[in-house]
This record gives sequence, C-alpha cells and structure tokens, in this order.
Amino acid sequence: MPQQLQTLISNLQSFGPRRLAIMAGVAALVLAVIGIGAVYLNRPAYETLYVGLERSDVNQIGMVLGEAGIGFDVASDGTTIMVPTGKTATARMLLAEKGLPTSTNAGYELFDNVGSLGLTSFMQQVTRVRALEGEIARTIQSITGIRAARVHIVMAERANFRREEQQPSASVVIRATGPDIVKSAQSIRHLVAAAVPDLSTEKVTVLDSSGTLLAAGDDPVNSGASRSMGVERSVEAQIEENIRRALAPYLGPDNFRASVKADVNTDSRQTEETIFDPESRVERSVQVVRANENANRRSAAAPATVEQNLPEADLAPAEGPQSSEQSERKEETTNYELNSKRIATVSNGYTMERMSIAVVVNQQRLAEILGKDATPEMFAERVAEIQKVVTSATGFDQARGDVINVSSVEFIDGLDGVEIAEPGIFDSLGQHAGTMINAAAFVAVVFLVAFFGLRPMVASLNKPAELPAPSFEEVQRSLPNPQSAEAEATALQEAPRPTNPLDDLRRKIRPAPQDRLARMVDLNEERTAQILRKWARAEAA
Repeated sequence: MPQQLQTLISNLQSFGPRRLAIMAGVAALVLAVIGIGAVYLNRPAYETLYVGLERSDVNQIGMVLGEAGIGFDVASDGTTIMVPTGKTATARMLLAEKGLPTSTNAGYELFDNVGSLGLTSFMQQVTRVRALEGEIARTIQSITGIRAARVHIVMAERANFRREEQQPSASVVIRATGPDIVKSAQSIRHLVAAAVPDLSTEKVTVLDSSGTLLAAGDDPVNSGASRSMGVERSVEAQIEENIRRALAPYLGPDNFRASVKADVNTDSRQTEETIFDPESRVERSVQVVRANENANRRSAAAPATVEQNLPEADLAPAEGPQSSEQSERKEETTNYELNSKRIATVSNGYTMERMSIAVVVNQQRLAEILGKDATPEMFAERVAEIQKVVTSATGFDQARGDVINVSSVEFIDGLDGVEIAEPGIFDSLGQHAGTMINAAAFVAVVFLVAFFGLRPMVASLNKPAELPAPSFEEVQRSLPNPQSAEAEATALQEAPRPTNPLDDLRRKIRPAPQDRLARMVDLNEERTAQILRKWARAEAA
C-alpha cells in the first residue's frame, strides 16, 4: 500500500469513529443542500414547441415526449407545448417520425395516405379540395392575431345540362384576438381569392367564432366612397408630412401639431374633342373640264314671183340669212383634305377643391428661441414667418378658397414637448430581478451551509485531543484553597472575558476539568470522594 494512502488512513483513524461520522454527515448535508439548491434555482427554461394544437394532439405529443424522456410543459391555454431549451429540434424530429401533430387542418399531407389503386376522379377532386382548404387555413393561422381558422371552398362546376357555369365561392371562420379583426378579414378575403382559381373577392365570406359577419358581398375597398376617403387621407397625410419636414428642424418634432382637411374630387372624367386646322390643307383631287363649240347656220328662202306657179319650172332658190356661233367652256374642280386632330382624355385622378390647414406651435419653444425679453409683437412676427413657411410647403391657393391658421399656444405638460425618459438602471434591474434573486438565494444558501456547516466541522477537527484523566495531585492542585480563593476570584473577575461566541459555546458544552470537578462536588460530595480515592489508589499502586 502506498505511503501516502497509509498516512491518509492513519489520519482518518486518529479522528475516531465519532468525528468520522460527524464529518460524513456534514459533508452529505452540504452536498445535498447545494445540489437541491442548484437544481431548483437553475431549472432549464422552456421554449415553445407548437402552438394552437388540438387537445388530442396535446395528449399524444405528451405521451411520445414522456416515453422519449424529454421534459415538457403545457401552457395555461391548453394549446401550447413547451420543452426545455435546446430540445426543440430533437422533439420536432421525434414527433415528425410519429406523424404528429395530426391537425384537423391537414394540407397536402392527405395525399400521402391515399392509395392510387381504386381511386376515382371524384375522390381525387374531394381530396384536392380538402388539401387546399387545409393549406389556406394554415396560412391564415400564421397571421398575427388569428388563433384558429377553418375554410370551406366550393369549386367551379359545370354540368352537362346546365347553361351557366357555377362560380366558385368560399367561406372562412376565424377565431381571432385583437382590435383589427375587420382589417384582417379583408386581407383574408384577398388571400383566399388569390389561392383558388377563378374566385373573386366578392364570393368570399368571413365570420368570427361568435357568428359575427366580418366581410361579405362587394369589396368595400373598391367602392367609390371608400376610394374617395382613401385619396383624401393620402392627400392630407402628404400635406402634413410636408409641414413636418418644414418645421421640424426649426421647432423640433414635439413642439408643433398640424391638421389638414382636404376636399378632393375623385370623379372620373372622359373628354373627347376634334380640332380642324384650316391653315393646313392638302389637295386630295383636281378635276378640269374644257369644251369648245362652233356653229354656222344658213337658211334659203323661195322667191315670191309668178314663176313659182309655172309647172316644171326650175327656179333657183334665193339666198336667205346666214349666222355663225362659237363658244368655249372651261371648268376646274379641286378637292382639299383638311388637317384634323381627335383627342380623347380619360382621367381617374383627383382635383383639389378646397383645403383647410391648422397649425399650433408650442409657445414655450418660441419663448426659448426669442429669449426672455420677447414682446407680443415679436411672437406675432415669428408666427407670421411660420405661416409663410407652411403656405409654401402646402401649396396654399387663396383663389381656390383655402384657409390657413397658425397659432401659438401652451402645450399641456406630460403630453407634448416633454422628452420621454429613457430606461434607467432601475428599469434594467427590474427586468432581471427574478434572475438576480435566484442567484442571490443560491449564493446565500451556499454561504450559510459553508459557514455553519464546514467551519464548525473544521474547527472541531483542528481542536487538540482530550487529555487523560487527571491524577490525584493534579486534582488536589486544581482544587481551590482558602488562601488563594480570594486571589483566584479576583483574578477571574479582572481577567478579560472571551469575545468569540464559538469559544463560549465550546466551554459551555465541554467545560474545563476544574469546572467539572466543582460541579461534581456540588451535585454529590460522597460520590466525588469515592472517585478521588480510586484515583489516589491508582497513583499509589
């Protein structure tokens, strides 16, 4: 056996069985307390594994995780499962191997369990619709505030003896939390309409779990009134932004407020006009007609004589009057093509009809800019300058009937013009108070165990071994005599008392031999005398 081990064993044996038992008990107690405190105060944090689960899924997942030895916890709502940090990936892989969670909103996973043998076209169509409904429901549940969703889709169908085709439609039931449920319903309508072929937004109906109708029929976003209100809000927001960019560098972002009311005309206009330009013409065709006529006329007249009555008389005709005629005609026709322009204008924009602007400025900020000796006239001049800036930034038109008003007022303390206090050290301490308390408790437990457990044990082990029983001479010398009793009493009174409480406790538990002998004499003098005789005989022998 090595010398070091023999030395260790001999040292332990020198302590005695009583001290060894005390040492083992104290060490076991210290280790137990430290271990329990470490386990309790440093429990692993949990992170979310799945949310929005059905009760059946929660039970099955709990059984699988318990069999795998993975700790888990269920949130107070009963639909969320949490596992220790760092176990999320392992747990999800294990559950995926078991086919969990088996949500009722199954998507295209339905085709994994459908065999191709004996599957009719009707069954394929039904499975496709169910898968599409499940996928859309999953997407809807990913929207903030939507806890659960269920989708029903009626696909387009055209029968053989039906003249018109049945249009697709859809209905959605959601369980949501939050103030913007109506806004989410409009988004869901567009989502479902985009996911289903040939489905229009008007054919999608959205309800909540209490049966309240959130959206149905025509889309209110595309109506004329909603469009006009949207354009007005956009114009007003743009004008307010222009005011903010103009005044923020001068006054600061929290020292003024602007409000704009715009009257906007969003009527659609279509204009058509045709313009003819007489100065710009082009010859299209030219037609020229020319005609010349010459005519000569001569007439013979019978002579009025007796010879006309003679038979077979050959009389020469007498010359009558003669005439000649000559005419010339020229006709020219020119056809011109006039230059024309046709303009068709369609306007779907807006027209600003009237605008009202109100701006309030923090009077305290103006006083800081102008100084302590500022007069009301100086305030009025500075407000007039601000009004000019606002007029230029907003496109103010007095001929259109626009109105502008800039005023200097005192802002209410605590609402505007006061800087927001940044989180201080106390806020940070409050956020981490739980962790700090756990750490402080753990340190305190370790300190108390070490101070009241290890330190007394070490002190008792380092204390010198007990002396053997005193002899008769020692006891006699230790007994008080009449001459020295008074001196010893005076010395004990004048001697400084021990200040260490542990030494006082040790003296009370194990007093000195003189004190024990004095107590024995007080209790039983005869018994004490017998003990002294035995000691004397042992010394004489």
